[in-house]
Amino acid sequence: SLKNSGELTAELKKPLGAIFAAGSNDPVLDILINSMKHSEAAPYIFSAVTGSSEGLRLLGTGLTDIAWCHLADPETGEYSIDKIRERMNGKKIAIVHLFNRQVGFVYSEASTDNISFIDIQKKNLKFINRQKGSGTRILTDHFIRKEGITPARINGYEDEVFTHLEVGLKISSRGADAGVATSAVAKMLGLSFSRLIDESFDMVLAQDTFFNSNVQAFIETLGSDSFRSMVSGLGNYDFSRSGRIIHSTGE
Repeated sequence: SLKNSGELTAELKKPLGAIFAAGSNDPVLDILINSMKHSEAAPYIFSAVTGSSEGLRLLGTGLTDIAWCHLADPETGEYSIDKIRERMNGKKIAIVHLFNRQVGFVYSEASTDNISFIDIQKKNLKFINRQKGSGTRILTDHFIRKEGITPARINGYEDEVFTHLEVGLKISSRGADAGVATSAVAKMLGLSFSRLIDESFDMVLAQDTFFNSNVQAFIETLGSDSFRSMVSGLGNYDFSRSGRIIHSTGE
């Protein structure tokens, strides 16, 4: 059963003091997790890229400790707490803000000097999409509907990758003309960027997990000067509210 699976996972983690995480993806998150490995008492953080929706499901079943998430409503910027609570099987949870980031069109200047989903359709540009269930895919579908476009009319809509960096690499290698990803990917790969939205990137976890020493070390590293200077060149990230609990809820 899922309960037994969750208990087995907990037993396997005890000797290592490890943290299991799953959900969304961001280049800055990858840098943050890797930077923690340099300390002597570095915690093990095993993180899987599953998309925000699947990360929440895994947290609810007890198969992971943390869900990386950016599922706030694109129009209001607010989470549907009820939808998150439904997946938690009665767990008391906290949503902790990590950073704000810009997400938008990443594209090659050689492909187009103007970008929107209407432009992609009219110019028959090759689009690279994110996988179903990811927050970026939900965001992409929202803006496609907003522009009144039928997804089937976008060349490449069915072609999917799992990370922001993969979107950028696909465009850099000329396997696609445009996709939706973070501004950091555009900066890292020298691609053009057109902002769609500023969004909150957060972690969801059980309230008792929040006080775990390894989780506190993770939050401390996020606020450190050394980490901030490491990612400052990527631009368009806002860490002013990092580590703040933006919602906590009971059963």
